[in-house]
Amino acid sequence: MSEVSETTPQPPHAPHLGGPAPHPGPPHPGPPLLATPVPGPPAPQLTGPGFPQPVAPPATPVQQPVPVPHPPAADHPAAPQPQHLTPQTPTPQTAAPQPATEAPRALQYRFDGPEGAPVLVIGPSLGTTWHMWDRQIPELTQHWRVFRYDLPGHGGAPAHAAPSVAELADRLIATLDGLGVQRFGYAGCSIGGAVGADLALRHPHRVASLALVASSPRFGTADEFRQRGVIVRTNGLEPMARTAPERWFTPGFAAAQPAIVEWAVQMVRTTDPGCYIAACEALAAFDIRDHLGRIGVPTLVLVGAEDQVTGPAEARTLVAGIPDARLALVPGASHLAPVEQPAAVCDLLLTHFSTAWQDAPAAAPATPLVPGPATPAAPFAPLAEIAPAPDAPEAVGPQRESRHERGVKVRREVLGDAHVDAVNASADPFTEDFQELVTRYEWGEAWSRDGLDRRTRSCVTLTALVASGHLEGLAAHTRAALRNGLTPAEIKEVLLQTAVYCGIPAAGAAFAIAQSVIQEETTPPA
Repeated sequence: MSEVSETTPQPPHAPHLGGPAPHPGPPHPGPPLLATPVPGPPAPQLTGPGFPQPVAPPATPVQQPVPVPHPPAADHPAAPQPQHLTPQTPTPQTAAPQPATEAPRALQYRFDGPEGAPVLVIGPSLGTTWHMWDRQIPELTQHWRVFRYDLPGHGGAPAHAAPSVAELADRLIATLDGLGVQRFGYAGCSIGGAVGADLALRHPHRVASLALVASSPRFGTADEFRQRGVIVRTNGLEPMARTAPERWFTPGFAAAQPAIVEWAVQMVRTTDPGCYIAACEALAAFDIRDHLGRIGVPTLVLVGAEDQVTGPAEARTLVAGIPDARLALVPGASHLAPVEQPAAVCDLLLTHFSTAWQDAPAAAPATPLVPGPATPAAPFAPLAEIAPAPDAPEAVGPQRESRHERGVKVRREVLGDAHVDAVNASADPFTEDFQELVTRYEWGEAWSRDGLDRRTRSCVTLTALVASGHLEGLAAHTRAALRNGLTPAEIKEVLLQTAVYCGIPAAGAAFAIAQSVIQEETTPPA
């Protein structure tokens, strides 16, 4: 059976897989996956020392949904459907809407599968909805009660932006607590994988088994994601929607499956921009490279062989750092492997969760996220040859954040890694003490105070630079203002104000610098 909950009542769902609406949920953009999968390489198998062979789980009574015919894409002939991938529409059962006062602490979710089965939580990627997992549900619900959730502002979910991965994990735990779910397996894609890793670190007693799909201990660089936020704030989500297919799918799949490509584009277009930007900020700040050794649950790291976003190199880092981790490389798949190679991903998840499920909760309570001694990684057998994992970073003991450390963190968040790295590279014995002073007092003190938010501090800083004639710093702080949430229109208003109080010539020079920076920072990728 299926059960759906939203934080507010929503209009009827769009037609699902050619049949009636499975639940009265929000209008998830476009139809769920309509096209048949592209024939590809055979599903990979997990092999190697220490990885148990698949065994049939104990028989559990399962209510079988009624099969619904699966229409092919409009411009492609029908292809044979493996039985376990045949789309099915379960009988709906809708939970009462959650009160509005609880909305920020809860996530939009749905249940599929028998009520008495163990719970398997599945998390989505940035810009997608829970429908990215549609093709795995018929098979997974033979063994588990599957809980899927939407990120804030995705798929019609209420737009209560979450500023960090930890906040997303806390909202998920609050939602599960409200449903009485204490112990669960977890599989998540991309940012959904980051949420799973955070749960395994801070709530190890809740997670029975973990699968990290297209995930990473650190997603690119902070500058990349903050730049993406600037582009969305200025241009909306259309640039992200237009480039999503090339990030998510291999070229051959995108060419052969136009219906799925359009579905992916529509998912991004209908996401709330503020929630998308907040998710980018959350990924910019996410970095658990020093904490991987503390993940103590059986972990499957699954990655598409052609993933250019979080590819095999990032997967290797996860497997090398997590003590009980195995690597699965999926041929013929890019970032959204569950969509592109649904049968392979389904088989891998079934194997992992059927053989690596800890029935007893972890004995140790959750501990703060501080670096600890590195734990040697268990041997693993990848499905394809990839380069050896890098050496684990040297362990550092827990300590209180100093003014210098706080200053380094804030300086990088505001000005960007590239700027700070360039400044540090140019320092020499004569200037390094000055840079230390700037880091400790400008960034570790003034910019770290709670009295003003960073948007306001950027307004003050731009004005002060124009008034004092120190325009050499204006370009860097215009970029910082964009990262801190100011729009080009708001920066223009600040500079117009300086023209009145600081003089036309100074403001004219500032406009020229700011215009160049804004054009560079807000132009979407080609």
